Amino acid sequence: MALSTTKSAAAVKRVVTGCADLGLVLLAICAGPPAAQARTPAEQMMLLDPSERIEQRCNARAMGEVQRNVKGMKPDELVAYAYRDPVIKGWKIKAPGAAIRSGNTWYHLSYECETEHDGLDVKSFTYKLGAAIPTSEWGGHYLVGQ
Repeated sequence: MALSTTKSAAAVKRVVTGCADLGLVLLAICAGPPAAQARTPAEQMMLLDPSERIEQRCNARAMGEVQRNVKGMKPDELVAYAYRDPVIKGWKIKAPGAAIRSGNTWYHLSYECETEHDGLDVKSFTYKLGAAIPTSEWGGHYLVGQ
């Protein structure tokens, strides 16, 4: 049984319109209410669990400090838990087994960081950059190349 061109065009129009309406509904659901959407980086950070917020803030600080203080280093990735889990107590984090990547080389890193203002600002920060990590160890420590 063949449909006429007119009926086929009308059917296609209903399907396309239905899909467009569904797309708008899905977009609205995913976007959530406007008041719940974070608008600034600080608002976005406040949506994180406090321990995740502290780790993210201090990881960013570590990458910035290494880039500013070590000639030729341009860090683009940091794994705080590469060799040992970080320890978070209050607004402080100790990451004695971290790793930081610059170019296609990973380096051992340890840092201690204290935050304030709900983990949004760094109050104190110290770090020690270690030796390059052999590629043979990368897979067992969540480290990947570029």
